[in-house]
Amino acid sequence: MRKAKDFKKERDIFAESKGVLKTTEAIKRGIHPRRLYLMAESGYIQKLARGLYRLSGMPQLSNPDLITICLKVPKGVVSLISSLAFHNLTTQIPHEVYIALPKGARQPAISYPPARFFRFYGKAFSEGIETHEIDGISIRVYSPEKSLADCFKFRNVLGMDTVLEALRNYLKRKNRELNTLIHYAEICRVYRIMRPYIESAI
Repeated sequence: MRKAKDFKKERDIFAESKGVLKTTEAIKRGIHPRRLYLMAESGYIQKLARGLYRLSGMPQLSNPDLITICLKVPKGVVSLISSLAFHNLTTQIPHEVYIALPKGARQPAISYPPARFFRFYGKAFSEGIETHEIDGISIRVYSPEKSLADCFKFRNVLGMDTVLEALRNYLKRKNRELNTLIHYAEICRVYRIMRPYIESAI
């Protein structure tokens, strides 16, 4: 068993990245592939997914699947059921991480954790993105209002019951922002569909 001091340089490099690195990033920062393999073999880093490692001994991740996908797909944005769950707008438990990708972005081949990708175009992709931190790691997720508009757009995929439950939960909030919700509904071209549900609930 190698001693921790044997990997001090490498552990410091991981620590500078909040304890998580892709294999390619680790190599770019000066960790030799052989050293990376030995760190994993010796238990100093743990494999989160293919090509993604985290320092051992750190607190357990609160949402490992979500964080892992966000790290592996930095151009993506947490969306639809996953963003509803993040904002506590649904009782649904997503069994996949729902990720929006911009036009032209290559869909990554990820076997685990399970992920589902959707193509968003123009402002429907770029608007409403928030940056949040989970366990010290930054993730990109759509705002509550943008998430709702997106869910109405993909209502045939998600199921109308799920979409309406999320809208009702949002409209009960004291800090709801109806003008913002309408703004994103117009961007996603679903305002005509959403309008009667909003009007009947307020």
